[in-house]
Amino acid sequence: MVGIQTTKAAASAPQAHKTPPSLLYMVKQVELVARSHLDELVKPSGITALQYTALTVLERHDGLSAAQLARDSFVTAQSIADLVRTLERRGLIRRVRNPRNRRELLILLTEEGRELLDRHAGPVRELEERMVRELTAHQTEQLRTALSKAWHALS
Repeated sequence: MVGIQTTKAAASAPQAHKTPPSLLYMVKQVELVARSHLDELVKPSGITALQYTALTVLERHDGLSAAQLARDSFVTAQSIADLVRTLERRGLIRRVRNPRNRRELLILLTEEGRELLDRHAGPVRELEERMVRELTAHQTEQLRTALSKAWHALS
């Protein structure tokens, strides 16, 4: 009888407080789901989310070296070579010699690359708006600031 009472007491006891997931885990969750949705958005254009990211980096900072593009696009130096070749074959980027360092090639966004980004600007903006739909404008700006500070702290 004592064993039964203990079991009943345990069953009716409140659940132990669960530790919330770590921020690293939550950031990774958001990154994975956002990337999945982004992949679906850009798939009709025949590119991946990583390729799209590289194009948006070039849109903001045209004329980067492959090493700089890799860092800013969150891919390894080894991965960037294939990514650049693919985008160049598609006519979305072009490479030119750096006039200050003839051994270095700079990567530039082509007009076709800019047009592809323009076609996806609306749907990508809608995805971002969906992501922060339950936040106020102030909370969204706070999130942007907090993420930027977190990135700088680890860079």
